[in-house]
Amino acid sequence: MRPSDKERIKVEVTHRVLERCGSAPAELEQLLFDTLYEERRRLETERDRRAAERQARFYDRIAREARNASGEHLRELVGQVVRGFADEITGHFDERVYALATRLVPPALNVLLNTLSPLRLLEAIPAGFSTLDEQLEILGEAEALKKMVARGTTVLVPTHLSNLDSILVGFGLFRLGLPPYTYGAGLNLFHNRLIGFFMHHLGAYKVDRRKKAALYKDVLKVYAGCSIEMGYHNLFFPGGTRSRSGAVEQKLKLGLLGMGLDAYIHNLQAQKSKPDVFVVPCTINYQLVLEAETLIDDHLKEVGKSRYIIEDDEFSQLKRVADFVEKLFSLNSHIQIVVSRPLDVFGNLVDDDGVSHDARGRAVERSPYVHVDGQPGGDAQRDQEYTRELARAVGAAFQRDTMLNSTHLVAFVVFQLLRQANPQLDLYRLLRTGGSAESFALTAVYDRLDRTLALLRRAAEAGRVRLDETLRQKDTVFLVNEALAHLASYHRRPAVTRRGDRLFHEDRNLLYYYQNRIEHLPLAELRGVA
Repeated sequence: MRPSDKERIKVEVTHRVLERCGSAPAELEQLLFDTLYEERRRLETERDRRAAERQARFYDRIAREARNASGEHLRELVGQVVRGFADEITGHFDERVYALATRLVPPALNVLLNTLSPLRLLEAIPAGFSTLDEQLEILGEAEALKKMVARGTTVLVPTHLSNLDSILVGFGLFRLGLPPYTYGAGLNLFHNRLIGFFMHHLGAYKVDRRKKAALYKDVLKVYAGCSIEMGYHNLFFPGGTRSRSGAVEQKLKLGLLGMGLDAYIHNLQAQKSKPDVFVVPCTINYQLVLEAETLIDDHLKEVGKSRYIIEDDEFSQLKRVADFVEKLFSLNSHIQIVVSRPLDVFGNLVDDDGVSHDARGRAVERSPYVHVDGQPGGDAQRDQEYTRELARAVGAAFQRDTMLNSTHLVAFVVFQLLRQANPQLDLYRLLRTGGSAESFALTAVYDRLDRTLALLRRAAEAGRVRLDETLRQKDTVFLVNEALAHLASYHRRPAVTRRGDRLFHEDRNLLYYYQNRIEHLPLAELRGVA
């Protein structure tokens, strides 16, 4: 957020949230005390004790005044809490820091990615973008994204696997020549002083996922909507958090996703020259995932809902990050960002000229979708259905444009063989014990891989999935060797290893994590490969 817009957006957010709260004293009192209750519970786990004490004093004062407050005073107290949330959330953008980051980040990543010898360290710095450019591929509808940026305001909605995602997407947008995007970043990412410094100055607004109060979530949504109205291109992860299971996200957060529609209606009401808001899905694809071990453990323990945010994963350990990126580059492992076809805020596909097309391919006018008595206006029930349609379209794009690779396929095939050999075991017993077969003959794995790959290639030809170069062009022996090299290179324990003419499943949790990238795709016939 540019300094000139920061106060303006805080005032607008506070005003709109208060309008949503209404004026009934009983409802305002209930909302206020519900918020204070949730915030006091959160403060019990706050690591920064000084901040906790300061906020506790603020909430104690609000509570004292609220006990005997009139309706108008209650509204004023709610406004103070809302303004406090808005102050915390509001991001900052500094052109000087952005210029510095775009000069320093690529060479710095190159240094991390070339840590095999002192000579390579020295060579990495003058190489500039070359190494990172070679490893990061931007595919799909990148040109369409550029055109939508020129026609209106865009909301980029990627899949989310790693805390590295924001950094890599930001670099990808810069490489495409696009303007900086504002984005919501988990508060835990600001705890690292270096990363936090850049996030604070590069437009990231703070999202505290520990805050459960409905009022806070309203402030967050309205802030995102107002920033879109003000012409700030937005990036947010509609899955809400990193995929714990490794699966392609399908259960998307409708609150933030619907703010594009809200901004579009406000833009039409204000008769802006460029009122359109375009939603652009994209997928981020790795052959190895930095935090895979922590994420899948969290998923399997079924504590993701209660923890929701992990503060002690691999991303918080600098050595693990350095080990990870070094392995990626020593293996010539590519990271792909696949940009999907842009959508309007109703889930319709948009062509390069900015024209929306319905499910039958017919061109449609967008503005009548939001008319109320002939004028642009909101309708809660109608708009919720539009947002659900948009979420379905984004989910379909995620499935269609996820790039499958050798680690996914080999993990999938071995895990399917494991399930087939142990039909009596449920998932958790299978993962814990490994069942009756500790290994599989390589010939059996090759045979199943060949038949599964044939199905995937047919699905790719039909545009249902994407396959990387190895899965498109290489033979079974090559892709198995590539997958084993990755799966045995970085994680503390390899997911699967080869000894002689057999493949042994070593870390079944990791095997399950990587195979989930295929398991949850709508290709049921893959499970039927005998």
